[in-house]
Amino acid sequence: MMQKLLATRFGGLYLYGLVFVVLAFVIRLVLFAGAIHDLELSVSAILRIFATGFFYDLVAFSYFTIFFVILLIFIPNRIFRHPAHRSFYQFIYFIFIYILIFNGVSEWIFWDEFGVRYNFIAVDYLVYTTEVIGNIRQSYPVPALLTGILLATAGIWWLIRKKGWLLPAFEAESTLRERAWHGGLLLIAPLLFYATVDHSLAESNRNRFHAELAKNGIYAIFSAFLNNELEFDRFYLKLEEREAFARVRKLLSGPQAPLMGRDDPLDITRAVRYEGAEKRLNVIYLTIESMSAEYMALFGNRGGLTPNMDRIARESLTFTNLYATGTRTDRGMESIVLSVPPTPGRSKVKRPNNEDLFSAGFLFKQRGYDTRFIYGGYGYFDNMNYFFGHNGFDVVDRTQLDASEITMENVWGVADEDLFRRVIKEADRAHGAGKFFFHFVMTTSNHRPFTYPDGRIDIPSPGGREGGVKYTDWAIGKFLEQARTHPWFDDTLFVIMADHCAGSAGKTELPVVKYHIPLMIHSPRHIEPRMVDFLTSQVDITPTVLGLLNWSHASRFFGQDVLRSTPESRRAFVGTYQKLGYIKNNFLTVLSPLQKSSYYRFERGIGKERQERFNQGDEESRKEAIAFYQTANSMRLRGLDKKIP
Repeated sequence: MMQKLLATRFGGLYLYGLVFVVLAFVIRLVLFAGAIHDLELSVSAILRIFATGFFYDLVAFSYFTIFFVILLIFIPNRIFRHPAHRSFYQFIYFIFIYILIFNGVSEWIFWDEFGVRYNFIAVDYLVYTTEVIGNIRQSYPVPALLTGILLATAGIWWLIRKKGWLLPAFEAESTLRERAWHGGLLLIAPLLFYATVDHSLAESNRNRFHAELAKNGIYAIFSAFLNNELEFDRFYLKLEEREAFARVRKLLSGPQAPLMGRDDPLDITRAVRYEGAEKRLNVIYLTIESMSAEYMALFGNRGGLTPNMDRIARESLTFTNLYATGTRTDRGMESIVLSVPPTPGRSKVKRPNNEDLFSAGFLFKQRGYDTRFIYGGYGYFDNMNYFFGHNGFDVVDRTQLDASEITMENVWGVADEDLFRRVIKEADRAHGAGKFFFHFVMTTSNHRPFTYPDGRIDIPSPGGREGGVKYTDWAIGKFLEQARTHPWFDDTLFVIMADHCAGSAGKTELPVVKYHIPLMIHSPRHIEPRMVDFLTSQVDITPTVLGLLNWSHASRFFGQDVLRSTPESRRAFVGTYQKLGYIKNNFLTVLSPLQKSSYYRFERGIGKERQERFNQGDEESRKEAIAFYQTANSMRLRGLDKKIP
């Protein structure tokens, strides 16, 4: 059968399909081995992974062939068989085998970083090539990898040439009508797949590693590119719009936050009221890149990675049951600055029409504060400069740091200690001008390639994730030590938190423990140290800080002042670009595309978690989850999330 196929005009394409499928199998096998401790190793589960994966490999290859099938149909026999065309054909063949192997290595690198196949992150990385290529060059032995890819390609090419598998295709005689008939049959497959196939077959695996392994990386990245916007009304369970808004209005309002637009059913604006005088204090949001709670001794880590943050936690108002809304920096920024749940697809930081949103920046700016976004990297990445610059902040990023301010830098940004020195400089400038300040600071050192100045910690650079965490901890300790000598220190709230965890992959749809992050509010003169174990969402951070300042204000935030919350009002939002989770009373409701929902009860522990799935969840929690996410999405689309005049 194979010999007959090779002896047709399309023989080379069939042979390439065999190479494509074999290499896809090898990639899946390598990733499988790397994730083996997180897999269910039953025969049925393994067969399902590889059978589903084989199907997606065929789907990906069918899309891959469209252009080449059309060419093979229309190239005349005399050109196709010409020696010059044969040489060019074989050169292209070599290049495309190289691309397949290169993709396999890239998938391994991406999996090593994120524990998933290509997704939205990979699409973004195609845009931000400078940072990504630089990151890879600083993290991996690139020359050795490229040489290995070239040698592997040469080996496969040598085998093809030795066996003469391409020659029969050049000898095949065919008419245009025969080629059109043959090629037309080949083109039916991608058309059918496009109309009927998405990732739902792979996503039906409850174990997230199983689902990711069952995908094909090439198909996954094109799927992510084409589906960077998921229409909530089309893909998710929903309520009648007024019912959704009515539920959210009721859940967010109360005696301390009555609704302002009582006659408008689509207005969630409340008048948040606090008794007594407002406090005028400086506020520094110190947001740490990829700082999972599990790295701190406070949450059970025994590696001694965070001696400074553990000490600060004992001296601060520390929240021990707080969850990030997502798995990317921009998603964390969205929830902290805008106090909104994650909506399907991209965060607002990277969406169009994200100017003049109701934000923490504008609230502080309206009170005369000096408001700045201070970042050690290039803020064009992830659209950060545009987002902050159009939502109440002035921007200070790497482009504004002089060479004399930089001890060390890598592709993502300057060392955290350099960033913190600039933070102190900006605070001194604002204080010297007689202004209070609100500064949002974003670190970069706890990010691959995990490089930092020598001699700071006992883990040589590059020190991997542990080195990145320990160096950032050292830099934070040094920062507070230096800040203590400045006149503004006593009247400053240092809000130390994470943007997201270091990884989000797990055995369940949404592993809650992988969203667990620390939050410490440090101000020895104004804040009594204590541990707060209330369930808290990242969207609650800014409302809680405003509560500590005793600021009465009009609000469109979805978050609440947790310190004044009731047990029944506490909840948290967690999500990916597709899965939307709602945590309440140790239960997790997950909303998924295709109008699906699932329900889990989880046992929270130090550094671990056990989830139990239910076929039927609490209907009220499910409606609350739908209402919050539907309302947040609707407000974005309708422009109801803008700042209050």
